[in-house]
Formats: sequence, C-alpha cells, structure tokens
Amino acid sequence: MTVRCLFTIFAITILSALAGAQSPAVPKPQAAERLTFEVASIKRNVSGDPGSQIRVQPGGQIVVTNNSLYNLIRNAYGTQRFEMVPGPQLPSWIDSERWDILAKPPADAPQREEQMQLRLRSLLEDRFKLDARREVREMPIYALVVARSDGQLGPKMKPSGDECAAGARARAAGEVAPPLPPGSFCGTRANNGTVSMRGVPLSNFVRNLGGMTGRVVIDKTGLTGPFDLDLQWTPDQALGAGGAQTDGTSLFAAIQEQLGLRLEAQRAPVEVLVVNSAERPTED
Repeated sequence: MTVRCLFTIFAITILSALAGAQSPAVPKPQAAERLTFEVASIKRNVSGDPGSQIRVQPGGQIVVTNNSLYNLIRNAYGTQRFEMVPGPQLPSWIDSERWDILAKPPADAPQREEQMQLRLRSLLEDRFKLDARREVREMPIYALVVARSDGQLGPKMKPSGDECAAGARARAAGEVAPPLPPGSFCGTRANNGTVSMRGVPLSNFVRNLGGMTGRVVIDKTGLTGPFDLDLQWTPDQALGAGGAQTDGTSLFAAIQEQLGLRLEAQRAPVEVLVVNSAERPTED
C-alpha cells in the first residue's frame, strides 16, 4: 500500500471518530418563574368616592381601594401617564371604572418592590386579560441642558458638600451617620411649586421633571456628582390662560433663572408602554 493510501485511511479514521464523538450537553436556559398571588379577590367599586389607595400590608398582601385599571397598570409597570400609549382596542372604561382588590402572595414570598410589581402584572393579565407591551417610539421630549455657554450654574444650585455622602458611607458600613447641621437634610423634598435637593444625583431631579412637565426628560447637561438645589415656581393652575405668566414664575423660567439650566423641546426615541386591550374581570 502506498504512503498516499495510508494517509487517506488515517484521515478517514480520524473524521469518523470525530463524527461519532458526543458533544457535551449545553444546559438550556431556565425560563424565569412567573410570579403570582396565591389568592386574589376583585370587586367593582361604585361608591363614587374621589379618593383611592394602594397599600402593601405586612406579609406582602396588597389592598387596592377604588382604583382604575389605568392606575393599576401604571403602578404595575412603574410608568408615568405620559409614558403610556393607548392601543387600538383600549376599552373606554379603563380610566373611569374603579376596583377594589385584595391579593395575598404565597407564604414567605419575597416582598421586594420589583417582585410585587411582577405579581400585580400577572394579576392584571390573568383577571383583566391585559395585553400590554413595551416598545420604542419617537416622541416629544425635553432635553435638560446648561443654559449659559460658560457653564455657570444659577444661584440656587451648587455641587454638594460631603455631609450627605459621609452619612451614606457610614450607613452602608453599619455605622452611625454623623449628625447634620441644624435644619439640614439629605434627599429630595417636593411640594406644590417647590423642590429642594441635598446630596442627590441630578438624575433624581430629571425623573421628577418628567412628572412635572408631562414628558420624558433627558439629561444633557454633562454634570456629574451630587447637587444641592432649591427650585420655586408658580404651578400652572395659578398662571394665566394658556400658561401666560401673571405675577408668578413658570417652571421653565424658574429652572433657567434659579438653576442656570434650560428645558429644550426635542424629539427622541423613548421606551413607552403600549396598552392594547383589557376586559372587565369576573368579580369574586
């Protein structure tokens, strides 16, 4: 037998062995567990009361009183109203009819906020036959930018000192946070027409601006680190017709005059929640 024939036989033998070899089994990814409530009762609320509540009791039980399906969806998905888009089969009663819900999770179920939201989503899907999905659409937004070309901020905004950061580090280490000066605080305080922040990233302020303006706000300031700020304006209902300024200051003017920032109207792709359809649940 020639050398060429021997080489051919050897190659065929190796290929046959490789073909017959078993590849190691690749484990299939586990599907995420669908979190649900163990029991849930839903009843229509026809009291006509203006108030509504969503409370989480010890043990993770959720008590919903006099809430619309629209508000339940907003809480289940953690969205603002301006981030929700109606689909073609959205029922007319979604924001007018009110519901009472008592829902109990399984014993010893984790009670973190995101897990409670997932259970509420499952309840809406199972009982209200909710069909909703997230998608990206180009929408009107506001871009928050620095107003002055030299980057100087307004008189009511400045980088934070170390007091709040030192307290956060101490608490993370299980230590007692150092006392703050009298009258000081850390975090965000907001009321009708005022916002005060101490030692808070600008991203927190941007999220609050979304609710105030009714649009997604994107931070394009380029500013980093925690800030202290105090913002005061006249709410829209206290301004003249069409938002015309009377003896007050609009939110947009206050942001520029007091903080040295500006809101610019733009369009950008943003994630929204499309609410396609829902049905009235069977009461129990």
